[in-house]
Amino acid sequence: MQSTPNYLWELDDVLGQGATASVYKARNKKSGEEVAVKVFNNLSYLRPLEVQMREFEMLRKLNHVNIVKLFAVEETGNSKQKVLVMEYCSSGSLLSVLEDPENAYGLSEAEFLIVLQCVVAGMNHLRQNGIVHRDIKPGNIMRLIGEDGRSIYKLTDFGAARELDDDEKFLSIYGTEEYLHPDIYERAVLKKPQQKAYGVTVDLWSIGVTFYHAACGSLPFIPYGGPRRNKEIMHKIITEKPPRAIAGVQRKEKGPIEWIYELPISCRLSVGLKVHLENILPNILEADQEKCWGFDKFFSETNNILERIVVHVFSLPHATMHMVYVLACSSVVNFMEAVSKQTGVAFENQKYFYEGHHYPMMPTLQVKHITGTTEQHPFILMSSTSDCIVKATYKDPTNDFPRFLPSVDVVADCSIAKNVLSAVYQTLRVARALLTCQEFILRGTYWLIENTKTECHQILEKKSTMASLLNCTISTENRITRLYNSVNNRKPEFPEFPDLAECRRQLQSIGHTLSSCSHIVEKQNMLEFLSLEVSKNQDQIQLDTSINRMEYCLRKMQLIFNQFKKRKQQSRLGYNEEQLHKLDKVNLGNLAKKVLAIFQDGVVQKYKAALDKHSNRMSTFADILKHVDLVNGYFGGSFLDLQKYQDSVNNAVDDLTLRIQQMSEPNHSPLPSCHNQDKEDLTLRMLKLRDQMKTVSYELQQNNSVIERLGVTSSPGV
Repeated sequence: MQSTPNYLWELDDVLGQGATASVYKARNKKSGEEVAVKVFNNLSYLRPLEVQMREFEMLRKLNHVNIVKLFAVEETGNSKQKVLVMEYCSSGSLLSVLEDPENAYGLSEAEFLIVLQCVVAGMNHLRQNGIVHRDIKPGNIMRLIGEDGRSIYKLTDFGAARELDDDEKFLSIYGTEEYLHPDIYERAVLKKPQQKAYGVTVDLWSIGVTFYHAACGSLPFIPYGGPRRNKEIMHKIITEKPPRAIAGVQRKEKGPIEWIYELPISCRLSVGLKVHLENILPNILEADQEKCWGFDKFFSETNNILERIVVHVFSLPHATMHMVYVLACSSVVNFMEAVSKQTGVAFENQKYFYEGHHYPMMPTLQVKHITGTTEQHPFILMSSTSDCIVKATYKDPTNDFPRFLPSVDVVADCSIAKNVLSAVYQTLRVARALLTCQEFILRGTYWLIENTKTECHQILEKKSTMASLLNCTISTENRITRLYNSVNNRKPEFPEFPDLAECRRQLQSIGHTLSSCSHIVEKQNMLEFLSLEVSKNQDQIQLDTSINRMEYCLRKMQLIFNQFKKRKQQSRLGYNEEQLHKLDKVNLGNLAKKVLAIFQDGVVQKYKAALDKHSNRMSTFADILKHVDLVNGYFGGSFLDLQKYQDSVNNAVDDLTLRIQQMSEPNHSPLPSCHNQDKEDLTLRMLKLRDQMKTVSYELQQNNSVIERLGVTSSPGV
């Protein structure tokens, strides 16, 4: 047990060790509060006093939620060793998170964004105080869980930090070699003499390596044999990296360096986030300090990501999920353009569904005003053109499963077991993604079926209404003609009734439209069949147990791996323990094979079959929607023809009504040569005709309102 006046700790409770100090978990003697104490060893006192005091002064100066707090500086009782009493982060470091087999392929998107936000905020506080850290790495980014259950990451270990303005340089070397800027690496690791001065941007290089490590689960620059075994090639990779490359790997001994310009497909980040990150990484992983971004540009670009909202979109034609990062104040047009870049569906062809209903996108709205989405409740994107199906791309994790060596080596076996477990986690993630893809395929298809069925029903209603209106209009015209003739027989000099023959000829297109609607019933029957097929497939997915079986295997494998980690700490195994270890290796291998079998037979095959069915359904839909669009197009022209016909008849009614009204006025003599009795009879007849014409005019107005209403609600097929 070690102690200072106010704190005590056991040497077994070590949290980390470095060249000049060790960090332990300690307790406050009065309150019992857990803290972290950094105890400096004798080597640390060989440093100049200014360097020894620097970390104390730095921490006293800093006060930020994303920087580990300094509570006190005390000394141990006997040895008088300096002790920093700091905030205790109970969830380890970012490095320990990345070393978890679950994160071997990188952090989840949500967790990565938290790391991004916390590191950027912490670094911004450092720059505001004119401090360069000089040892940024996952091991120096601590993690704790906040009250809301979310991670909070904090920068720590300011032993190498110093005050430095943006335009100042320093000559001393610090840092961890995998994360070192190339100029510092050359001098610190390769021991090559140089007198280069280093600026604050060396922190940006370390941040770039850290972000890549967090996103992918591996370092960006890896020579054959590893960074610490092949230092010359490591130096070659980081100094000769092409400007837009973000990683370089040497896969064979003395082999060429493979330059990488995009984050790998196995990375758990979405394409939408990758695009923004791939713009930042090459500009901070820049060996030339003059070409490297400054911190102002770095903060601007990273905050640009953090300020964006995410809109979840599942592209039905391509069977892929997309997370579109867009600024809340941007217009919907900007969102749709971003969707076009990610999916290939042109702006003008995009149709959206949300929770079963067609969702019209208003281009002038701001994105913050559209409905919020989640991974479970995304927009379903449909293209109005018959795009070909593009199969969802994923990395088959089969080749990532290592094999155990026959001999018993607890260290090597533990490492291999960790890699096996990592591959199982990745396989499970891919399996879930493929199953989710199938669920959204069926969900989106069902919505499309129901909306198309509704549209077919509306077309048939339009057909019935238009047929009634057409018959009514023709009947009205005949009545008007008879009325006109009855007047004309009494007054031959009455003007001729307008000839509507040309309008009647235009109505032939209406008959063509009505006949084309007969195929809609056939399309409705096809949709009913597709609906039954989709419902059946949805039920089958609900009953699928592949994920549950894989999770069961994973839990058993995790227990075996925990035993491997315990045995790794032992100097040697007894005979019985060795036999159990061999059995565990066999069981772990068998469980891994079972996971792969479930994945290949229970997930991948069903997924490929689902895509084939989806492709066929989309082809069928393309034909149905093409016919629906064609009929709606016919209706658009027919509405205009019927409107024109109605207008012509209406004009004739107005003209005839006016003349009848004039003829029926008391001071108007319809026929001067007639006797008084004939005049009275004709006047009464004119009044009766006028009333009939009012009735006809009212009927025409009603017909016109129906036509206009149909014309407004008609729209192209989705």
